[in-house]
Amino acid sequence: MNKTILLALLLIQIFINAQFSERNLSSEKWQFKNSKENKWLTASVPGTVHLDLMNNKLIPDPYKDENEKKVQWVENEDWDYRTVFKISAKELKDQNVDLVFHGLDTFSEIYLNGKLLKKTDNMFRTWKIPVKNDLKIGNNILQIKFKSSVHIGKDLAKKVPFTMPESPRSFVRKAQYQFGWDWGPRLVTAGIWKDVKLNFWNQAKIENIKIELKALTKQRADLNIYAEIYAEKEGKYVFATDKENHDIALRKGLNRISVPFKIEDPHLWQPNGWGKAIIYALKFSLKKNSETIDSKEERIGLRTVELVQEKDEKGKSFYFKVNGNPMYAKGTNWIPSDSFTPRITKEKYQKLIKDCKDANMNMIRVWGGGIYEDDEFYKACDENGILVWQDFMFAGSFYPSDEDFLNNVKEEVKDQVNRLQNHPSIALWCGNNEIDEAIVNWGYQKQFKYSKEDSLQVWKDYKKVFHKVIPNALKENLTPEKNIYWPTSPSIGWGHKESLTEGDSHYWGVWWGEFPFEIYNEKVPRFASEYGFQGMPSLEAVKSMFSETPDLSLENPTIKAHEKNARGFHIINEYMKRDYVVPKDFVKYNYVSQLLQARGMQIAIEAHRRAKPYNMGTLYWQLNDCWPVISWSSIDYLGNWKALYYQVKRSFENQVILTEEKEGVLNFYAINDELKKFEDVSLIVYAKKFNGDIIVRRTTDCKRRVLDGILKLASPKTSFFIPESERDNSFLNLILVDKKGNKITESNHFFVKPKDLKLTKPNIEIKKISATEIEISTDVLAKDVYLMGDTHFSDNFFDLLPKTSKRITLSKPLKSVEVMTLWDTMNK
Repeated sequence: MNKTILLALLLIQIFINAQFSERNLSSEKWQFKNSKENKWLTASVPGTVHLDLMNNKLIPDPYKDENEKKVQWVENEDWDYRTVFKISAKELKDQNVDLVFHGLDTFSEIYLNGKLLKKTDNMFRTWKIPVKNDLKIGNNILQIKFKSSVHIGKDLAKKVPFTMPESPRSFVRKAQYQFGWDWGPRLVTAGIWKDVKLNFWNQAKIENIKIELKALTKQRADLNIYAEIYAEKEGKYVFATDKENHDIALRKGLNRISVPFKIEDPHLWQPNGWGKAIIYALKFSLKKNSETIDSKEERIGLRTVELVQEKDEKGKSFYFKVNGNPMYAKGTNWIPSDSFTPRITKEKYQKLIKDCKDANMNMIRVWGGGIYEDDEFYKACDENGILVWQDFMFAGSFYPSDEDFLNNVKEEVKDQVNRLQNHPSIALWCGNNEIDEAIVNWGYQKQFKYSKEDSLQVWKDYKKVFHKVIPNALKENLTPEKNIYWPTSPSIGWGHKESLTEGDSHYWGVWWGEFPFEIYNEKVPRFASEYGFQGMPSLEAVKSMFSETPDLSLENPTIKAHEKNARGFHIINEYMKRDYVVPKDFVKYNYVSQLLQARGMQIAIEAHRRAKPYNMGTLYWQLNDCWPVISWSSIDYLGNWKALYYQVKRSFENQVILTEEKEGVLNFYAINDELKKFEDVSLIVYAKKFNGDIIVRRTTDCKRRVLDGILKLASPKTSFFIPESERDNSFLNLILVDKKGNKITESNHFFVKPKDLKLTKPNIEIKKISATEIEISTDVLAKDVYLMGDTHFSDNFFDLLPKTSKRITLSKPLKSVEVMTLWDTMNK
C-alpha cells in the first residue's frame, strides 16, 4: 500500500472519529414489569406503563366504558423497564459517549450494566449522562426503575407542616392533569415518554444555540448568534455560519461564543391574518482541521413582539404589539391532546394547529397543567403563524419552595427555554395557571384551617418560585427581546373589579357562576385569556366511549363517567332551558348542546371584539380534548369540529359586522383586524321574514368612512327596521361593502332567543356537484343546519337564508348526507 493511499485512509478515519453521531435506543427491544414480579413483558419506547399494560391485555382501555375506575391501582405500583443493546469496538473508539433521556416520567433510577448512574425527579427535564467508561463491547443492559409518583408525592407532602391543596400532585414535577381534571381522567402514569439516545462525539460539540434579533429594518436584520460549545480538547476551532467562518479558541469545558449575522432584505414572520409566516433555516457547524465535527440547524422567523401595558383613564392596557403594530389576539387554550402523550402523532399536532389557522386564529395558550409540548407543536405554530402564550407547568394549587424543589424548577426552566426560545411563535412566558387566584379566591386556607403563619408561608413560597426563580432563570437563558414574562394567569381573579380593567382575565361568571350568557356584554376585560362553556362532542366521539354498541342516553353510566364536572349536566340543562327547547331524544340533545355552547361563546367573542381597543384579546377555553369527553372543547378527541368551532371560525374573521341591541337601540360595529384599510365603507341592512319576504332595505350613507380598526356605523331604534310584533319571525341580514360595492363581510342578527323563534319547516334540497362537493338549498330560513356523516364538512351548523343555496366541500365522499335543523328539535 503506497503512502498516498495510507494517508487518505488515515484522514478518512480521523474524519469518521471526528463526527458527532447519534443512536436512538428507543428502537431497541424494550421490556417492562411490575417491580414486585419477575416476568418481563414487551414494552414500547417512547410510551407509558398504561399503554404497555393495555398492549399486553393486562388492563382494559380506560377511555372506554367505566374502565378508568379499574386501572387506578397502576399509579400505586413501581415499574421497571429494560433493554439490551450492542456496542461495537468502533463505537467505543469515540472519545465521549452520552446517554440522553429526553423524558422520564418521573421518579426513576437509571442503571447501566448493573451500575446506578443517576436518580431523576422531573418529567420535564432532559437527563444527560456520560457513559463512555460504563459501556462494554457487546451486550449492554440498560434498566430504569420507576417509583410511584403518588407514593413519593405523599411522602414529600408530609414534610410540610400544613395540608397543601391537590396534594400530592403539586409536590411532583410531572404533568398535573394526569391527576384528573374536570375534563380529563385520572391516569397517573409512568414510563419513558420521550426518546432515549446515545450521542457519540469527539473533541467538541455544540450544546446550544440561541439567536438574538438586535435590529430589524426593511433593509436588514442584525442578529447575534450565541453558541454554547463543550470542548473535550482545548485548541483552535472554526465556528461556521451559512455565510462565513469564525476562528475561535476553545478551552476545555463549556465555552460561550458570540458571532454577528446579517440578513439582507429580510422577510417578516407575520401572524396568521397579516401575511406569510416566513421561516429562515440557519445552519451552523463546528470544524476542526477543516473537518466538520458537529452541526445544528435553527429555524427562525424575523419578528418583534412586545407586551404593552400602559395606564389609561379606564385602568391599564394589555395587548401584544407584533412587528410594530397592535395585534388583536384571537385564539384558544390548548391542553395535551391525549392523556397518554407518546401517542400524539406529528400528524395530529399539524392538523390541530392547521385547524387553528383555518379558524382565523393568531394565538394559542399552552395551559400550565399539561406538558411543554413536542417540538412538532411549536414547528406547526411557526409555520402557521400562530403565536404561543407559553405557561410553565404549574396549575391551580400551592407549590413548595424547599431548596431541592427550587433547583429542580430552575433546571426545568433552563431545559425548556433552551429548547424552545428560537421558535418565532413563542410570544410570552407565563409563570403559572390560576395559582395567585387559588391563593386569594378559592378558600383553601379556611378549608384546611391554616394559621396566619401558614398563609404567610404560602405567599413566601409562591413568590420564591414565580417572582424569583423562574424570572431569574429566564434572564439567564433568554436573549433580552425574548424575555417577556407574566407571573400568573389570570393576574387578578374574577369577581374583583380590577380583573376587567387591567391584566388578563379568566372570567367564569358564565358556567361556574351560572350567570346568563348576556353577562358577557357587561364583563369585558382588557384581555380574556380564559372563559368557556361545555358542549357534547360529536356522536362519533360519544360512541367511541363504549366498547360495544351503545345505548345512547344521558342516563347511561358510561356517558355520565365521561362528564368529569360533577355539576356539568345540571349546568348545561339549566342554560339550555333558558335559550332552547330541551329535546328528549339523545341525538337532538347532543346537537342542541353544541348549539348552546356555540351561542354562548359567540356572545362572548362578539362582546370582546366590539370593545376593541379596550379589549385586545380573546382566548376561549378550550381547543381540544385528551380523551372522549363532554367538555369545554371546540374540537373533540377524534378531531371532529363541534358547532362551537364552526362558529369560532366565523366570529374570528378579520372583518366582521356585529350588532348590539341595547334598550331598543341597535348599534352596528364594523371591525377590521387586518393591516390594510377599507375606505368609504357602507352598510346595507335587509330586514327579512323567515320566508324571505323583505320588510325593509336600508343603506347607511357613505361619508368617507375608513375601516382600519373598529367603526360604529349607526344606532337606529329596532322599530326602524321591524315592528315589535315581527321580532320572532324576522331577522336582519347585514352586508358591509367597500366603495366599489364589493362585499367585505356579512352577518345575520336575530331578535329573540332560539326557543322563541317562530320557525317553519324548511324544504331542504341537497344536490351532488361532485364526489366531494354538495350544494344545499332551502325555501325558508333553515336555522343551524347540521350536516351529518363520517366526513369533515367545510361549513356546518350554519344558517341557510330563505331562497338561497350554499356549496359545501367534504373531506371524503359520502353516499348520502343527513340533515337536521333547529326546527326539528322544536317539533315532533
